[in-house]
Amino acid sequence: MNKVKKWLLISLIISLISGILIIILTFDALTIDALLRIRPEFILAGILLHAFSYVVWGARVQGLCKTLGHNIGLLRSVEIVTSSTLAASITPSSLGGEPVRIHLLHIDRIPLGMASAVIIGERVLDGIFILSLAPFSIYVFSKILDDPSLDVLLVLAELFLLGILFLSLYGIWRPEPTKKLTHLIIRKMAPIVGTRTDVKLESVLEKVDSELGHFHDSIEFFIREDRLGLFIGVAYTLIFWITEFFLLYVILLGLNQYPDPLVVFSSQVLMIILMAIPSTPGASGVAEFGATTIFSVFVSSSLLGITVVAWRALTFYMNLIVGSFVSFRILKDTDLMKRLIR
Repeated sequence: MNKVKKWLLISLIISLISGILIIILTFDALTIDALLRIRPEFILAGILLHAFSYVVWGARVQGLCKTLGHNIGLLRSVEIVTSSTLAASITPSSLGGEPVRIHLLHIDRIPLGMASAVIIGERVLDGIFILSLAPFSIYVFSKILDDPSLDVLLVLAELFLLGILFLSLYGIWRPEPTKKLTHLIIRKMAPIVGTRTDVKLESVLEKVDSELGHFHDSIEFFIREDRLGLFIGVAYTLIFWITEFFLLYVILLGLNQYPDPLVVFSSQVLMIILMAIPSTPGASGVAEFGATTIFSVFVSSSLLGITVVAWRALTFYMNLIVGSFVSFRILKDTDLMKRLIR
């Protein structure tokens, strides 16, 4: 069994089992009534919204490339980003998508350095955007939960995420001191999390240095070459995530639920952070059970299972279907695909 099939199968099995378990645990008579009253036009709207996010994502890549003097069509750009969703959906933290996008941009005669800057740059923009919203999202949830026993934990979480955000921004300005500080933190944390061997620790430190270097170089590249490109990237990032955040709200409208949009948006910020932690391929299992916990704050238990499954269907299974179709159509003759299916 080749790599793609193996990871795809693992990801699907974990996700399907998790979804079935959640449905079984939350299913009751009210669930049946909700399914009978479902409004399909909103489910269709959710599909169209996610499809539109592909276009916005493609437009972001196109805009960043254009500011560096390389023109690619919008359709081609959308093909590139959608083809990468297959690899992203079957790798932890969606890390498999970046190499595919870089490779395809390079095929379109964009120098490897510039292609890397574009793709790593957009990931950095996503990271900064989500980290900026995270403390506010935690604050929103703390007000809803209103549990004094959780206040200290939530404050610590907010401080931790703010620390990562400030460290990220400082890393753009001063990469070398940031590396030293990060090394210090990792060396102090290593015995606590179980990374005690020197070889394993050095491997982690090398990975950190590499990521910080890419992080700094990509943003500096756009600041040096064309600040307008960075502004375009920020604008498209904002539109992309607003579109994605509306998905869950539209699903709930289809189930005749009318939660506070701010709470719904905040819950998805927390989910994105949770799913970014390297764990299972495509965050399968982690996404389903994490969403069940977080969404339970504003979704009734009877509707929780179908809400999670519907949300996962749009954000994961739709990516798998679209990504598989586009990937094997445009990548089947490339060296990258040949290496993947060996």
